Amino acid sequence: MEQLLTANVANNLYWFGRYLERIEATLIEAVYHFDRIIDIDKDSGKTFYKKLGVDLEYENAKEFLNVAVFGNHSANVYNLISYAKENAIISRSNMDTEAFGSVIELADLLKHSSHSSFSIDCRYIDYVLSLISEIWGELTRRQKRNNSDYFIRLGKLVEKVDFHLRIEKDKEFSLVLMEEIDKIVTRLAPDAKFKQHDENESYETILNSVNNKIKKIIVEE
Repeated sequence: MEQLLTANVANNLYWFGRYLERIEATLIEAVYHFDRIIDIDKDSGKTFYKKLGVDLEYENAKEFLNVAVFGNHSANVYNLISYAKENAIISRSNMDTEAFGSVIELADLLKHSSHSSFSIDCRYIDYVLSLISEIWGELTRRQKRNNSDYFIRLGKLVEKVDFHLRIEKDKEFSLVLMEEIDKIVTRLAPDAKFKQHDENESYETILNSVNNKIKKIIVEE
């Protein structure tokens, strides 16, 4: 029997996937720019966060990590995990039990670490990334996928495309991801028709297309 989801639950599963992917991608980039700040370009972190719409200020690489993860800005990782936790709570009955528990554990870890006295290093970020990998594994271990799994996967892929395009990184890879997004959207909305895209199109055009696809299955009822 096909799993039935309310629009609210589907929306929260989708955004859970987006927020968890955003945290992972942001932390990976933070470690990359941490190394660049030390060895190549002190302003590397500022350039990266500018693409995310954030004006980041720091004096050195160590301070960069702290303000990148817990600074007062929209890409604050602690805020993002709080949003993901709220999404998970709302859709708890449609999420793997162990994955849900791991999300709560991760949110508690970041909350405890968000105090001003805590100093972040790359080992800490690697540990957080390992917990996120465990969550993804717990979410995908079922042999038979339910609609809930597709909405989480859809959120992950859309965020991956969005993130790559915002930082102007590897448009070709984003288009490959769009093909998988189309397969999922077509499964969830069989009657919807979607246009294919190529590398000649602007980042904005591709992102608008992604958002229009999502509206077909989540916003519209």
